Amino acid sequence: MPLFDARDILSFPGGNNASDTVIAGINFNLTTLQHWNYTLYSNGTLSNNSNCFLTFEPYTPHLLANGTFLNTTSCYSPLNGLGNRAKPGIALGVFFGLSLVFTMINLRKHGRLFLPSEKRFHAIGRRWQWYWMLWVAGCGMASGFTSVDVDRYYLPEWPLILNSIFWYLMIPSTLAVVWESVRHWGSWQERQVIDPDPFILSQNDKRGRREFYMPLVFYGFGFLHFFMAVPRNWTPISYQRSPDQTLQVAAPQATDGRFKAGAVFLFFAWCTILFSLAHSMHYYTPRPSLFRTILSTPPAFLLTLPLSLTIVAYQFLSAFSFAHSPLNLHASPAIIYPLGWAPIVFIFIIHEIAGYIHPNEDRELIRQRRLRGQELDREMGYTRKPPWWRRLNGNQNMTVQQALARNAQEVSGTAPRTADGSVAKDDVEMSPMLPSKRNLDREVRIDNTPAGRALARREGRKEAELDEALREAARALFPAPAERKKTDPAYLMSDDLEDRGRPGVGTGAGVGGDESGRSGSTGSVESGTTMVGAKPQVVKSMLDI
Repeated sequence: MPLFDARDILSFPGGNNASDTVIAGINFNLTTLQHWNYTLYSNGTLSNNSNCFLTFEPYTPHLLANGTFLNTTSCYSPLNGLGNRAKPGIALGVFFGLSLVFTMINLRKHGRLFLPSEKRFHAIGRRWQWYWMLWVAGCGMASGFTSVDVDRYYLPEWPLILNSIFWYLMIPSTLAVVWESVRHWGSWQERQVIDPDPFILSQNDKRGRREFYMPLVFYGFGFLHFFMAVPRNWTPISYQRSPDQTLQVAAPQATDGRFKAGAVFLFFAWCTILFSLAHSMHYYTPRPSLFRTILSTPPAFLLTLPLSLTIVAYQFLSAFSFAHSPLNLHASPAIIYPLGWAPIVFIFIIHEIAGYIHPNEDRELIRQRRLRGQELDREMGYTRKPPWWRRLNGNQNMTVQQALARNAQEVSGTAPRTADGSVAKDDVEMSPMLPSKRNLDREVRIDNTPAGRALARREGRKEAELDEALREAARALFPAPAERKKTDPAYLMSDDLEDRGRPGVGTGAGVGGDESGRSGSTGSVESGTTMVGAKPQVVKSMLDI
């Protein structure tokens, strides 16, 4: 299909001769223009479907004989001033830029951990809402600032396309912001319910299965809307250079079946958000009547759900009516911004204020645990000492077992007892020896997580290896008496043959043979003489002397 409608084509005005034409007071070679298939249009442009130049003053070009144009100005140049579409777009771009600061503050506030992470409640679950808001703010800045060139371009081109693409990226992402806020609110209610008793709610019942599949359903519909609306050929949307071209090319593309199907999928995603909120309120904050249930709904959701429904309704309107679509270059800003942008802005403001008011979940959970502990102390009649009392009167080096025994003594009002049941008396002059710092650290550090138990096993093996090495060193430095005599020089040089395992005189050993031939000696070693007729003793080592 041609870029310009045939009714917009003008015939070249006459010139000095048959091969000459005059455009804006400048002579052009008509033969050269016709050779390169240039056509003159009523909007003051000269184009051959490859190049497009402006022909009115002061942008009139010059044509050389070889077909080269000099001093040309493209048709797709920002020549116009800011219009009614650009000024609100700049304001929205600035708003989303400022929202990045507040979103980062809320992300840091609510994303920080003050308690050990749990497998059932991941830290990223509370951060997804703010991640999506960062993404929507980035898309809003891009779409808002590109609306400036939508008005300033003489003929529409890529600014209108980029403006439309980023706006369509904002739509499912804004619903993802609302979804994550509703889903996480339900998760936070569940966490508060199971914190006193982790086994009060099962993870394998119908409630748990619903909470597993609902995110898959929502993001399934969200991605279906994305694939229906965004991945497409956006070039025909920019073909709005004349009224006829807009009706023949741009309008059918902007209201095709894919945009309509995307609006339907977006409505199903919104219904999933509503179902998730009803599911969470049914299980975690039940109320006896529907009216009380609506009144107990968090105020932020009473505002964000209708606003997100307005976004869905405008998707249907723009998919069926090109006159009210943001893809229409000449659509009224009074329709585009109140229906397509204002709900997103209000959703951002509501979430930023709610994030500023609500506390960090871990801090709130710590506060609730402290209140439950105080209630239990009152039920048992235990009065907890203020913090300064422990620093002045408490024993800072007590182990966990000793602290528990002291607390039990204060509650029961009885003195501690020993293993045989008698009352323990502290009548020694010296104070009891305190445990070593190493043992104290081992007793205080209690970690029942799998990682903590694995670390404890590794530390136990290291300590066992260290103890074994110490025992080996002790045996080497201080051997046993039986082993020490085997290497003692005084023992080896002594005359105690019996202790050395040698037959002596007093043992009654007679003349006998052995492999060494030394057993024939029957004389006394002390006399140094041998018997007559006996073989002389052969000395083979110093041990035989």
